[in-house]
Amino acid sequence: MKITHGEKAMTLAEEVVKKDGGMEKSRAKREDLPLFVREDLPSYSGIATFLKSPYIEDPNNLKNLDVVFLGAPFDVGTTFRPGTRFGPESMRSISKLFKTYNFEEGIDLAQEIKMGDLGDIYSIHNIDRYTEQLAGAISTVIKQGVFPVILGGDHSIAYGTIKGVSQSVKGKVGVIQLDRHLDTTPYMMGEKMHDTPLYHAGKLENVDPKNMVHIGIGGWQNDARAAVGVKERGETVLTCRDVEELGVDKIAEIALEKAWANGVEAVYLTVDIDVVDSGLISGTGWPEPGGLTSREVLKLVEKLAEPGLIGMELVEVSPPYDNNQQTALMGVRIICDTLCSLIKNKKLPLNK
Repeated sequence: MKITHGEKAMTLAEEVVKKDGGMEKSRAKREDLPLFVREDLPSYSGIATFLKSPYIEDPNNLKNLDVVFLGAPFDVGTTFRPGTRFGPESMRSISKLFKTYNFEEGIDLAQEIKMGDLGDIYSIHNIDRYTEQLAGAISTVIKQGVFPVILGGDHSIAYGTIKGVSQSVKGKVGVIQLDRHLDTTPYMMGEKMHDTPLYHAGKLENVDPKNMVHIGIGGWQNDARAAVGVKERGETVLTCRDVEELGVDKIAEIALEKAWANGVEAVYLTVDIDVVDSGLISGTGWPEPGGLTSREVLKLVEKLAEPGLIGMELVEVSPPYDNNQQTALMGVRIICDTLCSLIKNKKLPLNK
């Protein structure tokens, strides 16, 4: 009889428990309970760092870490619904609900990598100045051999984060975007708003538009002129309909082939939470029906992370519109599944 995934998961759980010190470790008696919260229980208490990872004070001393979480509380680039400046706070708070252990994969993030929360990148309410803030922060992390996870913030931050990546990598950089919108309009309202970052990122010296892939695009909120520009520059667009017809595995295969082509040294992943169908997540700046399902997105990031990534971001969680933090919850899950895939495929910790 073929072993079920549940049976495999239970076997993997045994290995995780062995690494952690055995069953008795988690069975503290009532008289052994601490006076103050210092670990992962109770879930609802403790300081709200991402996944309750340690808060890191010094951004220039990350040598003992593999992954750091950074908030980008910025929504000046929003063109419709504001509120994403509170996205990092919401994702951190709902991440208390998560364990660091993944049942299906039998991987415990806390056992495999060292994580820390660096806090927020100082928010300046000027798009061009914040671009430089973001680039400097991301570059500071990557140059120390650490994997950055950015908690947005609206999607205008992507120009700054990708700029920071490009400044930290000697060779070519590829970009994979999961989004319902192209975000390749040159300017909106005369500024680099949240529907423009991928256009400007494609003009960076070592970011070739031909290594930029957009997945999940569709619906009624894209600019025809932006679409023509994408075609002229040779970028790859894969719609939700493509995902439905070709399947997640094939979409990931196409995306990875394009993003890593022509000697690309590193690929950055930017995920706009609105790529998920708005019937499942409501707390975002530009909700669009007909998006991907949560399972499709989770399988996609798992596949896209297999060859490795230089960093990632999760943007456009807008708590004022988020019913019961379902959008923030999905954002945290996407991040955790991406990290899990990187570990499973031995791409984390990064080579130092």
